[in-house]
Amino acid sequence: MTNVDPLVCIVDDDISAREGMAGLALSAGFQVETFASAREYLAKPRSAAPACLVLDVNLPGLSGLELQRELCRGTTNVPIVFVTGHADIPMSVRAIKAGASDFLTKPFDPDALLSAIQAGMDSSKRAPIPPAAAPDGDGHEQGLESDNFPQLVGRSRALTAVLAQVLTVARTDSTVLIHGETGTGKELIARAIHDASERKRGPFIKVNCGAIPAGLLESELMGHEKGAFTGAIAQRIGRFELAQDGTLFLDEIGEIATELQPKLLRLLQEREFERVGGTRTVRSNARLVTATNRDLAAMVKARTFREDLYYRLNVFPIALPPLRDRREDIPALAAQFMSQIAARVKKDVRIISPAAMKHLVEHDWPGNIRELENVIERAVILARGPTLDVQPLRDATLSNDSAQHVDDLAAINRAHILGVLEATRGVVAGPDGAAARLGVKRSTLNYRMKKLGIIREPASMRCHCVPGATAMNEHPQSSAPAAEFERE
Repeated sequence: MTNVDPLVCIVDDDISAREGMAGLALSAGFQVETFASAREYLAKPRSAAPACLVLDVNLPGLSGLELQRELCRGTTNVPIVFVTGHADIPMSVRAIKAGASDFLTKPFDPDALLSAIQAGMDSSKRAPIPPAAAPDGDGHEQGLESDNFPQLVGRSRALTAVLAQVLTVARTDSTVLIHGETGTGKELIARAIHDASERKRGPFIKVNCGAIPAGLLESELMGHEKGAFTGAIAQRIGRFELAQDGTLFLDEIGEIATELQPKLLRLLQEREFERVGGTRTVRSNARLVTATNRDLAAMVKARTFREDLYYRLNVFPIALPPLRDRREDIPALAAQFMSQIAARVKKDVRIISPAAMKHLVEHDWPGNIRELENVIERAVILARGPTLDVQPLRDATLSNDSAQHVDDLAAINRAHILGVLEATRGVVAGPDGAAARLGVKRSTLNYRMKKLGIIREPASMRCHCVPGATAMNEHPQSSAPAAEFERE
């Protein structure tokens, strides 16, 4: 049975904007239905809610915000992406607080809309996390077990210790630094802190600092005024403003460029900032939770991360244990993933064989919970009956042959990009730039160049590689494997 593409509904009274967004969503592989008004959307009978609703704020009759409130009265959670032609900070904050997953101001970048739609659909798959319970009569914390945190599966001592820290710090507004290997569930812990706090009715805004080019991250966090730089054709509301009365989660905080670190430090100290290109000071009361899989203390010693910023972020550190240190949680995690994935792919898989469970528990899981989920998904897809089986898994470390293959792949990628940059005399953007010739976005090419250790010299626009760059550490500030470069 083939999976049905997710349905995106677009409600906008401007026919050109509506058709433009519809064409963009169709090109991305979504099913699309369009409506000229909120009442037209409500009148359409449907057996299931759409995967995402793109909603104009200013609609005739019933406004977008009124439609949002109407939908909130129902039992079905529909992720909503608001779009508007008029930047209105109080309105956007109200929309985010009421449950909207994002708020975009027209005209917006097509990639921004597709990213917002995907993020909304991803967030809707996560069940809400109940707030923490109060201490019982004996003074012991109730809810330290994962029963109060449905998304944090397990009863191991290591996980219970983390949940105790979550409940302790959630009652405060202190800055939290979550540290753990890739795939250990840092975002889930950040959400648990938010949902167990007094800010739970406020917005939870997340930003992946490693996924946004350094030159755009300041605008993403603090916003910008119209005309602040080339391409700033409208005012943009930053994430710190959208997170007012709520929580701002900065993932991969170790990737923030050194030139932006002083501004973030000032914001944390003074609780105020100016938008890019602006002169008016904006106050922020957002609670900050950050996460990283890097050793920030070592980066401080290497002078790639400010010491004073590190101490501001490290007020309340939470270290997440890798999955290999909580093996007793693997059966419960595997069972949950099997149930969720089987329902999603419409297969009747109900039992994990004893041999498969033995393989799962004995594996070291270098990719942690994310790797476990991927292994279970593959096993469910391959299952031929109600019993799930898993073949013996490879060791955690790469074999010499695999490592050599990764090195070779990185060398090929590096040489190809350098050749194209040489042909374009170091020009990345534009119709004749290297990005266009490689068929990727400028931000994607800049990201690959950084990971591969390719440095552009501004004066001559010549490009060269950082000496000593390897497949597993292509750049002094990165530790991502070279295989990651092939993904868009």
